[in-house]
Amino acid sequence: MQEIKTGKTYRHYKGNLYKIIALAKHSETGEDMIVYENIQKGDIWVRPKSMWNEIVNVSGRNVLRFQEI
Repeated sequence: MQEIKTGKTYRHYKGNLYKIIALAKHSETGEDMIVYENIQKGDIWVRPKSMWNEIVNVSGRNVLRFQEI
């Protein structure tokens, strides 16, 4: 599992680039969350940390959902 680093850039398996803004906690559950920005559009997103390092199947290949670049 890759270490998630604030300030680093990651490529989503669909091709978009994202920069990690912060590591956070869900206010109700305490679940670790990732706050990140779409570099091309400036949109801000939040995703559970558990999903960040997930393996997804793309055309029969297993790849990381987000890969540090």
